[in-house]
Amino acid sequence: MWNYKTPGIPDEEFERTEEVPITKEEVRAIQISKARLTLGQTVYDIGCGSGSISVEAALQVESSGKVYAIDFDSNAIELTKKNLKKFGVTNVKVILGNAKEKISELPEADAIFIGGTGGDTKEIIELCQRKLKSGGRIVIGVILIETLFSVLEIMNKLDFTSVDITQITISKSRKTSTGTMMLARNPVTVISATKS
Repeated sequence: MWNYKTPGIPDEEFERTEEVPITKEEVRAIQISKARLTLGQTVYDIGCGSGSISVEAALQVESSGKVYAIDFDSNAIELTKKNLKKFGVTNVKVILGNAKEKISELPEADAIFIGGTGGDTKEIIELCQRKLKSGGRIVIGVILIETLFSVLEIMNKLDFTSVDITQITISKSRKTSTGTMMLARNPVTVISATKS
């Protein structure tokens, strides 16, 4: 289905619904690059939504790696399963439930993506820090300023180095009756770091 090694599968290739969020392709490509994935790694996708990060991460770590996609919304879980099937991805385990309860059951991770968390981001980061291997990468996408503040606060207290903050502002073209216009999307801030 996707015959390229580079991340950034176009959004329109994914099965989507209005109720379930998707990490947009340009933001996703940057997040995947910040995780520095390699073959055979173990990855978490917390708050997997439509599964776009799960699909892209699974393609990067290939069949020797494993991705654990977690979401508390059954609609998100079903959509993630549809997208995994659509892209022929078989190295992802999809988990319905509260990430705060499920993280402890998972094997240690080489990389962790944290997306929609329903306001529990700080606690989830603390749990993930314990499960992340030394030298492992964490990548957190946030939209709200309050969430950004809480993420930075907890990152400073935990054992993370090389903390990087990147704000991504994307505009996409749209044809109109008289030409092409650029439509801005919501800015996303991506925080990435390495566990010491």
